[in-house]
Amino acid sequence: MTLTIEQLEKYTQENSQEVLVVKAQEGDELIEIVVFKGFSSSLTGATAFDPDLPILSDQARIIMLDRLMSPYNPTNPQYIQKNITAKEFVGLL
Repeated sequence: MTLTIEQLEKYTQENSQEVLVVKAQEGDELIEIVVFKGFSSSLTGATAFDPDLPILSDQARIIMLDRLMSPYNPTNPQYIQKNITAKEFVGLL
């Protein structure tokens, strides 16, 4: 099973005390995304103003992610779990 951003957004809606920091590969580019309360935002590039536009293309693949306590503070992150593979995270859904 392939893990999608939509699944991660749903997960954060149901687990609003968590923030997910996602690392994805799109072609040769490594993309980092934060997902919180059902919304995604790029940490490495621009995010479209329209939340209905996908943040990742269909060719992108989620490599790894971190679970953190909210609120997210990049200078003092509070990790729940680090370096989870997409396959491992599917078990949490």
